[in-house]
Amino acid sequence: MKKYVRDVCGYIYDPEKCDPANGAPPGTKWEDVPADWVCPDCGVGKDQFSPAED
Repeated sequence: MKKYVRDVCGYIYDPEKCDPANGAPPGTKWEDVPADWVCPDCGVGKDQFSPAED
């Protein structure tokens, strides 16, 4: 599964770890992350993330 990164703060959304405290349990693919999810580091929405380069 692909990782996504917030270029400004550097937070990486990793589907294997996810963000269970904010509604994205481990194994949640990016497209299945709730629409109202925000970056736990800087508070921006999913639209501010880019696919991470492997």
